[in-house]
Amino acid sequence: MLWTPARINRYHLTTAEIVYHLPDHPAVLQTYLWQDFDVAPAFPVLTSFLEFWERNLDGRLHSVNVGTKTLLGPSELCNADHHAVLH
Repeated sequence: MLWTPARINRYHLTTAEIVYHLPDHPAVLQTYLWQDFDVAPAFPVLTSFLEFWERNLDGRLHSVNVGTKTLLGPSELCNADHHAVLH
């Protein structure tokens, strides 16, 4: 994939917490973390992955929580409250 400035501005680092039922023990939930570059708010890459999951994997989806972060933006600075020295 060729990363042009226009494409970079559209894509965000996207993390999804996928909670699913274990196939052998449906009452037990398991978490899977997925991360890729995707376009908000449609999230076509995540949607494609979830469709693949439903077609090919036995674990039934319970819920999906999505977080996203822009690739380019102003620097974030914060002051440190503590100072420590390690020997």
